[in-house]
Amino acid sequence: MPKLLPKCDLTGFAKPPIWRISCRRCAAPLYSATKNFSTSSSSREEEERYGNRGRELREGNSRWQSTPPRMKAPVRSKPPIENNDFPVNEDPSRLEKAYTSVLGKGGDKILTEEVKWLAVTHKSFDHGRRGYNDRLAFLGKLIVQLQTSLSLVSASSTSGSSGSPQPDQYGRIPFKHPALEGLDSLTEHGKTTILEKRRVAGLAESYGLDAVLRWKPKKMTNLQWSGQKVVVAQALYAIVGAVALQKGGQLANDVVRERILNPLGLE
Repeated sequence: MPKLLPKCDLTGFAKPPIWRISCRRCAAPLYSATKNFSTSSSSREEEERYGNRGRELREGNSRWQSTPPRMKAPVRSKPPIENNDFPVNEDPSRLEKAYTSVLGKGGDKILTEEVKWLAVTHKSFDHGRRGYNDRLAFLGKLIVQLQTSLSLVSASSTSGSSGSPQPDQYGRIPFKHPALEGLDSLTEHGKTTILEKRRVAGLAESYGLDAVLRWKPKKMTNLQWSGQKVVVAQALYAIVGAVALQKGGQLANDVVRERILNPLGLE
């Protein structure tokens, strides 16, 4: 029969030390590895992080309609200013008419609802909390400038002289090619003259974009001094950028040539 070992009294031994990780960088992998096992905690964190936005989308409240609740400060840092509210358009049907005027028949169906409101929203509106059109306008302006350069080159090439080049005083005959005839008109002054801020803004106002623009002027009694021309021209560029992102570059190029360059006098 095997001998039983005597019982050992372990009360005198100290408990093993509990090591705590003070470095957040080292603790992050351990924390991420352990929190995935708890479905309730991860879903609760996702609810806290994305819950308000998800509920707004499920309930049909888009971002353009109201300021996201989590982007509102609980307490105002300064008291509100009286008579400082600038009225902007909130009617979707009025916005659709403006897009039909800019993009032609069926233009109100080209972009999604969220993007249509984003393209006409300036960063001064609601402190930019509902999104703004800076990046769309940057892309759209580059597309308009490119199409302007191509139109200048092609227009000068078709109207150029077809005669043979004449030799200079040293008997040298300059090289001539149809593809190079329009380069003389491709200057920075030529593009800035066509795409001058006042001309583009006037075209946008003729389409009715100034009536649906969402922005906050610095001085409500003087919109021109507050930069209305720049803001409305930026909205027109933003629409071009939005069309390029959602429907492709070919449609955006057609819009630029037919709806912007042709009315500005560039065939």
